[in-house]
Amino acid sequence: MTPPRALRHLPLRIAATLTVIVCLFPVYWMATTAFKPSRDIQSDHPQLLPRSWTLDHFRRAIDADGFGLFWRNSVLVTLGAVALALLVALGASFAVARMRWRGRRQFMLMVFVAQMAPWESLIIPVYIISRDTDMLDRLPTLTLVYFMMTLPFTIVVLRGFIATIPPELEESAQVDGCTRFGAFRHVAFPLLAPGLMATSLFGYITAWNEFAYANFLIIKQQDHRTLPVWLSSFHNTFGTDWGATMAASTLFALPALAIFLLLQRQVTSGFAAGAVKG
Repeated sequence: MTPPRALRHLPLRIAATLTVIVCLFPVYWMATTAFKPSRDIQSDHPQLLPRSWTLDHFRRAIDADGFGLFWRNSVLVTLGAVALALLVALGASFAVARMRWRGRRQFMLMVFVAQMAPWESLIIPVYIISRDTDMLDRLPTLTLVYFMMTLPFTIVVLRGFIATIPPELEESAQVDGCTRFGAFRHVAFPLLAPGLMATSLFGYITAWNEFAYANFLIIKQQDHRTLPVWLSSFHNTFGTDWGATMAASTLFALPALAIFLLLQRQVTSGFAAGAVKG
């Protein structure tokens, strides 16, 4: 006898629930620690829920030196990298998805290789190039590095997304008098909104959370640091101020969470459509 549908899917649901719990528990612990008094954070018997709540850690984080400045630096670098990646990837993905030219497959192979390469292994070459070109301690250098990190993924996803749009739509617009660029801008581009949002969110999270390059490329000009580097500054004579660190980390995570919740549907459909063809 065949088991009921709900019973057959029960192991998958249990596995999914356990996966969600394992992934979200560190985030939950970070957020609750930010609200715990210092005596409870250092307790030998930590509680799953805070016994009492406090906002002192958030006040210390916001009042810390450089909070507003480093927040601005992170926003400028992140938005600059995402905008550059979208601009370049739109042209590259359109050329790969719509045009036939020699070396197209080799180009995509190079893009996939760049996507698979561990960026941590390139820190020393990037540092040497930045030093020799007098580009250390500058925010545009970080912007270019994050642009290079997010560009391959953006090209791959947008290429798959453009491939799902019937070319006949653009051809009809060209018959009506539009140029090839005009047909793309008026017909295909509005349909790319979910794909653009999905890749933008990925680029935003990558650049917003990146620590290693920001730590190695910004050495002398401390005012050019970004928020991930700033988070490592909550130290005092007795060690790390975990309450302020967790409060600052919670504030740091809120923009990405808010953007994802606002764009959740578009992001999900964008990733799904981008993976259909390729």
